[in-house]
Amino acid sequence: MRACTRIAVVGVGNEFRRDDGVGWAVVARLRERATRPSWPSDVVLATCDGDPARLIGLWEGVELAVVVDAAHAHPGTPGRVHRLALHDARLSGPATTSSHGLGLGEAVELARVLGLLPRELVVYAVEGADSDFGTGLSPAVAAAVDPLADAVEADIARLRHPLSGSRP
Repeated sequence: MRACTRIAVVGVGNEFRRDDGVGWAVVARLRERATRPSWPSDVVLATCDGDPARLIGLWEGVELAVVVDAAHAHPGTPGRVHRLALHDARLSGPATTSSHGLGLGEAVELARVLGLLPRELVVYAVEGADSDFGTGLSPAVAAAVDPLADAVEADIARLRHPLSGSRP
């Protein structure tokens, strides 16, 4: 990651596993919005398959990393979004697990041990309904994409203008 990058937004998942592609869908929506003249030039939008080393490489050296990923929660409510923030070098939040073999928790712990955590890390975990092979999100998860893109933009604005308001 370039040293001058202040913010990284990373969509994690697999766009060919239905709801597991929600992170990629949110990044795609943000890429559409990034064509606006008002879009901050210091925001990098990226996608990742969830590999901890790739995640760490994407958020290394940034002030704010926002990660969007699908999650499994039991019991689950498809489309429900959990916002988890880094506190004391550990993620705190509800009991959800990543849809990948190694989850974000492992990437965070590895980055913490290596001293490579971003200054601030926000994770949006979206409960999925369908992780079968195929493309397209289930209706409940698809309905979460626009509000989630709005929430990510609010996090970006909060970092850029800390006195302008509170987080979503």
